[in-house]
Amino acid sequence: MLYHFLVPLARDHIIFNVFRYLTFRSFMALISALVISLVIGPWIINKLRERQHGGETVREDTPERHRTKRGTPTMGGVIILVAILGSTLLWANLRNRYVWVVVLATLGFGLIGVWDDLMKLRTRKGVSARKKFGLQLLLTLLLLQIVFWQPPQNSWAPVLAVPFLKGWLLDLGWLWIPFAMLVIVGSSNAVNLTDGLDGLAIGPVIMAGGAFGVIAYLTGNFRAADYLKIINVKGAGELTVFCGALIGAAIGFLWFNCHPAQVFMGDAGSLALGGAIGMLAVLTKAELLLPLIGGLYVVEAGSVIIQVASYKLTGKRVFRMAPLHHHYELQGWAEPKIVVRFWIVSFALALLALTTLKLR
Repeated sequence: MLYHFLVPLARDHIIFNVFRYLTFRSFMALISALVISLVIGPWIINKLRERQHGGETVREDTPERHRTKRGTPTMGGVIILVAILGSTLLWANLRNRYVWVVVLATLGFGLIGVWDDLMKLRTRKGVSARKKFGLQLLLTLLLLQIVFWQPPQNSWAPVLAVPFLKGWLLDLGWLWIPFAMLVIVGSSNAVNLTDGLDGLAIGPVIMAGGAFGVIAYLTGNFRAADYLKIINVKGAGELTVFCGALIGAAIGFLWFNCHPAQVFMGDAGSLALGGAIGMLAVLTKAELLLPLIGGLYVVEAGSVIIQVASYKLTGKRVFRMAPLHHHYELQGWAEPKIVVRFWIVSFALALLALTTLKLR
């Protein structure tokens, strides 16, 4: 919004020229989202506490020591949604279709999460997995039509770039749509599974936002993309502003979500953040880098799949409890130790993913 008001003024005064630069607007989006989170956070937390009346907000399939967290309000992801969307709309070029696609994905997944959180407060069961998964698929399918059938001219193709290999592009054609749906919906649910300890899920979001911010900037810059031999997607650079807002909102939420948490993210936040990260991977043609950038989420989701498959096939469990962070809890690790160590792993994986841009 400010972009459209202030950039035209650059013709009258050079000081307004700064609003043309992606780097400036991205940092301003980060700061704005951080401030919005810190300002509205206490008010929203109080409203959630009043609405939930100290009701049960802890998942049933968690270690016994989580019972001490009873009464902590959930659905704090609303803070994240307001901060991300408000900051992005404030600083991004709203004529860019990629911005609208990722904004609508974040909002849509967030609303599905809000519905699920409200149902859990009423029934303890939430929305059925079939309904929730169906809505996620439908939302993703609708948004991908904007990209697949009406892409900006000569700037996008349904191809996959293979990491570490220069010039290796896999043209999927229409099969790109179900593949992209798998990436986005899988990412959303993987973040949801990871959200089980104070600050655990939000920390890697900050690192993923930083990694995709770099990738979006380089992918949208013709010279940088040509130098690094990566796909150039015209207009994708504007997603750097969204990534800035994502980082700022995540840091602001972490202020309230760090141990001991004042508020839980809930599905309102985890589904929205996972959907946003998945959509960023798709729009920047970094789908095959997502398992590395979001490696922690992949491991957490994988631990659940392995646990369920092992129990159904052999009647035995591989882990003491899944997702993986609960396994370490039951081994006696303190919650802050698990969270910080998982953050370290996530940071290392994000850096490794960025090195693949040069190692080709």
